[in-house]
Order: sequence, then C-alpha cells, then structure tokens
Amino acid sequence: MNYLRHIQACRVRDLSGYSPFFIDGKAVGWIPRPVLPRLRDFSGVFRFFGDHVALDERLSTLEARSRAMEDVVAALHGDGFIRSIRGEMYRVSSGWTAPTLMLLDRGAVTLFGVRAYGVHLNGIVRTGEEFKMWIARRSPDKAVAPGKLDNIVAGGQPAGLSLRDNLIKEAREEAGFTAPLMRHARSAGFVSYRMEVPGGLRCDTLFVYDLEVPDQVTPRCTDGEVQEFMLWPVERVMSTLRETDDFKFNVALVLIDFGIRHGLIDPDREPDYARLFEGLRIRWPA
Repeated sequence: MNYLRHIQACRVRDLSGYSPFFIDGKAVGWIPRPVLPRLRDFSGVFRFFGDHVALDERLSTLEARSRAMEDVVAALHGDGFIRSIRGEMYRVSSGWTAPTLMLLDRGAVTLFGVRAYGVHLNGIVRTGEEFKMWIARRSPDKAVAPGKLDNIVAGGQPAGLSLRDNLIKEAREEAGFTAPLMRHARSAGFVSYRMEVPGGLRCDTLFVYDLEVPDQVTPRCTDGEVQEFMLWPVERVMSTLRETDDFKFNVALVLIDFGIRHGLIDPDREPDYARLFEGLRIRWPA
C-alpha cells in the first residue's frame, strides 16, 4: 500500500462527460451532460452555447441569480438529481478572492461542479518527546463517509463567515473547543482536489490549520457528528493512512500534507514524494 493512491482517488482526469458552466463570462463549474436536457426546461435561467452552459446574462445581479437558482434547485431535487437541500448557502465564484457571483445551496454544489471550500484542523499534542494527534471517528449516521476516520474538526465554508470564524464555530460544535483556545490555531496552507462522486463533481479547496492542543484538554462530542475521539501517536496515524482506507477521502490529503510539512514523509524514504507534493493542489480552472 502507499500514500499516492489517496491522491489518485481524488482526481478526475476525463471531463468529457461534463459541460463547462459559466456565469457572467467566468468559468465556475462543470455540469454532468445527462442533466442538460432538464436544464433546457428552465426558460430565462440557462443559455447553451455549443458545449458550454451559461446562466442567462439577464440575471445580472447576485440576488437575481440566487433566486432563480433556488427555484431550479428545488425542481432538480424533486426530480432526484439532487439528493437533499441543505439550507446552507455557499458562495459561487471563479476563485477564492474573486467576487461572489451567486449563492447556491450546499446540496447542489456537486451537481453544478462549482468550487467549494472548507476548513480542517490538525489537533496535535506534544508531551516531551511524544508527538500525538487527535483523530475523530465520524458518526455512522453521516451521509458522507459514515464511520470513517477524520480530522478533529472539519467543516464546509458557508457564505457570510470568515475562515477563522468558521473554524471557531466548527470547533465549538464538533469538539467543544473554546474560542480562546482556537485563536492559537495556525494557518498551514491548503489542499485542493476534483473528484467524481454520485451526481457530479466535488471541486474542493480545504484550508488547513494546525493546533497544539494542551494535554489537559480533551475534545468532546457535542453535535452528534463524531462517534468518538482518539489520541494516537503520529506514527500510528501515518501507518494507518498508508496501509488502510480507514480515513475519509479528503482527510487523507490533509494528513499527507501534514506528514510532508512535519517531516513524517521523508524524500529519502518515500519514492512518491514529489508526486505527493505536486498532487495535493490542482490548478483551476483546468
């Protein structure tokens, strides 16, 4: 077994089954071709240009686009194209710092293949020479990756919150961590990937944070999303990552990044080191 397979599992190389999606002339997503005939039914919302799909330019404001797409999402949910309406709005843009073009329900993000963002926290504990990491086991009731191993805190990035505020919110909800503790979390970069999932594409960028958790602090399951927390030596974390598929697919990328940054994956001993490093981030909009 190896680390590289985790990165390969989070890659789609053939986009021939998808049509590029544009808003205001900017590429924002990829739509599965089988959905296109249904989208043609929404007069005044979509326009079709050869292989491309665009939001009608007459929907010229964020509010107008968001309202129109709210009706589309409800209809597509009724048709079975969208599994669930989440009631949580995500920004749609051509990049993290680009202007928001539209708000879209989280449940529709994969169908339209738009970029989504999230925050992930590595909770580490150092006691003397020991180096450990808090690992969460996801609830068996989770819709995605039930029962899989996870970071101590992770969550999608909704519209209207800064990354730091969202991290503090997720840490309070998922692990019972206080805001003063979370102010010590250190930004450590990001990983990104695009993978095929049932119903579309996940095009995610995950902003990564490291937090040294005091040894007297123990995370608590507070919102039902975590079955248990476990404190593991980092060697066990990395060997489990290498030898099993026990971690949630995108958490594997976060941990590979962690292993590289902290010298747990070494270029003298890891033959795929360069491919791992290069594979943790993809170029948009390719």
